[in-house]
Amino acid sequence: MAQSSGKEIRILESNTSLYLVNITSLYLHPFLPETVPITVGILTISDTASKDKTKDQSGPILQSLFPSPQYHVVAYDVVPDDKDQIQKTIINWVDAKAFNVIITTGGTGFGVRDTTPEAVLPLLDRLSSGLTHLLVSASLSKTPYAALSRPVTGIRKKSIILTVPGSPKGARENVEAVLKILPHAVELACGGSGASVHDAMQYEKSGESEKGETREYGHDCVHHRSHGHSQHHAGEKKLLSNPLDAPVTQRQRHSPYPMISVDDALNIISVEANPLETIEVPVDENLVGYVVAEDIVSLEPVPGYRASILDGYAVIAKNGPGIYAVSPMPSIAAAASTQSTLTSTQVTRITTGAPLPPSATAVVMVEETSLVRTSADGKEEEEIMIHANVEEGENVREVGSDVQKGEIVMRKGEVVTEVGGEIGILASVGVCKVHVHRRPTVGIFSTGNEVIKHTDSEPLKYGQIRDSNRPTLLSVAKSAGFCAIDFGIVKDNKEELGRVLSDALSKVDVLITTGGVSMGEMDLLKPTLERSIGAVIHFGRVRMKPGKPTTFATVSSDTSSPSSQKKFIFALPGNPVSATVTFYLFVLPALRKLSGYDHWKLPIIKTELPFTLRLDPRPEYQRAVLRYVTLPSPRFVAYSTGQQRSSRMSSMRRCNALIKLPPKSENQTKLEAGTVVDAILVGELEC
Repeated sequence: MAQSSGKEIRILESNTSLYLVNITSLYLHPFLPETVPITVGILTISDTASKDKTKDQSGPILQSLFPSPQYHVVAYDVVPDDKDQIQKTIINWVDAKAFNVIITTGGTGFGVRDTTPEAVLPLLDRLSSGLTHLLVSASLSKTPYAALSRPVTGIRKKSIILTVPGSPKGARENVEAVLKILPHAVELACGGSGASVHDAMQYEKSGESEKGETREYGHDCVHHRSHGHSQHHAGEKKLLSNPLDAPVTQRQRHSPYPMISVDDALNIISVEANPLETIEVPVDENLVGYVVAEDIVSLEPVPGYRASILDGYAVIAKNGPGIYAVSPMPSIAAAASTQSTLTSTQVTRITTGAPLPPSATAVVMVEETSLVRTSADGKEEEEIMIHANVEEGENVREVGSDVQKGEIVMRKGEVVTEVGGEIGILASVGVCKVHVHRRPTVGIFSTGNEVIKHTDSEPLKYGQIRDSNRPTLLSVAKSAGFCAIDFGIVKDNKEELGRVLSDALSKVDVLITTGGVSMGEMDLLKPTLERSIGAVIHFGRVRMKPGKPTTFATVSSDTSSPSSQKKFIFALPGNPVSATVTFYLFVLPALRKLSGYDHWKLPIIKTELPFTLRLDPRPEYQRAVLRYVTLPSPRFVAYSTGQQRSSRMSSMRRCNALIKLPPKSENQTKLEAGTVVDAILVGELEC
């Protein structure tokens, strides 16, 4: 038993974890560094929000209720009130991804489209009537209208599924009601005995005095294996990083951040990084790269008049072949008037794209005619012979045949590409301004006392290195179409680091740093982010090579408001290749998602290895040149860029793909030549 301030706590141990139990709340706090977080998926069910994710208020609120690192909200999605789509998402999250907890919000009322209970109930292996009662009770304590809600709760395989109301207030109240018991519920659903909580409950019972009075409990303490302790108040965020003022002798010898997979890291980024707000911009060359935020309709038909498809003669089709007088080619203004009407014995010359006279019904190409008679000076055609029959409407673009007025010319979520087609169609239909998702502004700085500017003309001193990370990442970000701000090189000093972080985060949406994220004495970035800036570190290690210490964090200007402006920090490793590879794997996809891209991950191509590769214990992303070859058969082949050391920037030269290699196992230590693997495309293909 350990005591603090007269409040009693209890330490419970198991074979794999050490927990602190707050006797009053029975709320388990796993605090060992390697404790696996509870994975949560949040599914908003709404016809309206499924068309515009920014209108979902409940989903972001629910995400904010699950504190890191005990929980990881690894998936967030919005689907319409459609039974099939609801079931498809939940089945994927449970059967394929095995999330611990799935919470749906919306569709639990009496409305005709409220089908969430009907969608979820058939998926459950076991019902949890107690949790359902708890949800209803929590809402009924606030309003009698809660009786009109139809929540369903239960277990599918080892996942707990809860359905809560769609209103932000109701959703928050329901989740807060079950939040304290969720860790115990997850433990039981996953096959645990729950002995630690049962022991705590028994202890609470024994704490009653003979007079029936209950002892006062409620103060949490975080204990280490030595059973020394430091106070940790309920509701405070647990910090995993080293204290900034602690001497080097007290630094942690093993990273406190759980090692997660690349896919899990991308899921976390996906949950946190939602498209930015919409802005109105003009339709011009600067529109390239933006994602339209609404359906765009044509303001006028294209063509706006009956136009010829080719050079030839405008004719009345029913008159057929024969000799006709050639009427002078009318001007555009004349062609639109009744004065330019053709008679049955006339045709008129016409050029591609020119308007037809009102009475003309077809166009005969020049090649289907011959000259019969010219003017006296030989300069004008007076009569021609038409040799071919034409159908009415042949070789004519009717009004609106390309685009009708009011027709949708771009769908919400489409990207304006550098190919030019999107800008061309918008310009042709009279659209001058469009609403798009704002593209994030990016800030970049390098860290390290040993790092100097690459432009410094002085010879390197012993131990110095030139900064290649910053110019590399600035060029990549700008070439992808993002505004990038250079914040220079920051020394390994907590005061300077905190000052530059604060300044940069006030000016950008996404901040990218390199260096200072590993286990060294001067690796101050994680503790500065957590303890000085107040950032939430969502992950601090990724199971990959190169780039293991990659860190992703967010910070909000107002942590009490889910809708406040969120800033994103990617703290990348200092090795040049590691920084560049992790930029492509994590940062660029995040920038694309913030910009509104539906397909925000980089494209993957199946490719063949022309050589044998030894595998690493971690999944590896090797740099390669991807080429399309035709012999002996058409296929993509990935050629290595040479030695793959994470400090060797030469391996990025000419690189246009990252080969994704599986980790080494007992059954597989290498990949033979001819093996087909995934290649993430990061540059232009070679043929």
